[in-house]
Amino acid sequence: MSEYEMEKFEESLKEKIYSIRGFQVMLDRDLAELYGVETKVLNQAVKRNKERFPSNYLFQLSEIEKDELVTDCDQLNEAGNSLRSQFVTLKNLRGKHSKYLPYAFTEHGVAMLSAVLKSKIAVDISIKIIDAFIEMRKFIQSNGLVFQRLDRVELKQIETDKRVDKIFSLMESGDIKPKQGILFDKQVFDAYKYVSDIVKSADKSILIIDNYVDDSVLTILSKRKKGVKASIYTRNISAQLKLDVKKFNEQYEPVDIVEFDNSHDRFIVIDEKVIYHFGASLKDLGKKWFGFSKMDVEAVEMLSRLGK
Repeated sequence: MSEYEMEKFEESLKEKIYSIRGFQVMLDRDLAELYGVETKVLNQAVKRNKERFPSNYLFQLSEIEKDELVTDCDQLNEAGNSLRSQFVTLKNLRGKHSKYLPYAFTEHGVAMLSAVLKSKIAVDISIKIIDAFIEMRKFIQSNGLVFQRLDRVELKQIETDKRVDKIFSLMESGDIKPKQGILFDKQVFDAYKYVSDIVKSADKSILIIDNYVDDSVLTILSKRKKGVKASIYTRNISAQLKLDVKKFNEQYEPVDIVEFDNSHDRFIVIDEKVIYHFGASLKDLGKKWFGFSKMDVEAVEMLSRLGK
């Protein structure tokens, strides 16, 4: 074998070394191919000498490990000065042979194989394989800091991806609402949807403070979750509003309405803790420009002043 062929052979050996359960291992099928025997013959020889192969020499892969093997022992590429990661799917172990779970041999297991198989080629190949194990181990040790950094970057990226996916999911479901902003005239639907989403977010209670209320506000409250209490504090409770509330309460979970004229601005308090402020009455949403904001203040004082 020429020097070039030897180098190519050694590289091919490294590509057959996987990192599983914290061990660098080779699979029975790859070893059988190198030794020039069938995988079944190799495994039978091992079974006849199972006392020579403790768990740190040999173990059988799980179904998950078999389905997708990913080596985390990064290797030098052919140029020898950069890193590459090998991701290997054992496709030929699937299909009609899906019940077959391959065996993995550690460095010690490979050394023991040469004694079990009792052939010159097994001894020669085992020596080359063990040399490849040693080279891989040296490489990993000398580049340990690099791998640690890569692991940290990968973990951070995974966490970031999860957060981004969650944000997009919430945005699509309407669970994320802008904290503050301006809605302009003719944005009637956008304004209506924004307030409706706030109402839908309540799990326990909704309190609306608005001096100008009509049946459109009741329509929005019909969208609340079942069991969520609702109260409206407003300056003038007209005969028409009383009738609207009465009819509403006959069909939906009741809404309490209280006369209150101490507030100039409009507020929605969700679950007695989250306060939204509006520059326009809820019945006029989208008719003219108005600002809105989610306030970073406690709702306790506001509720205590209302006697709640």
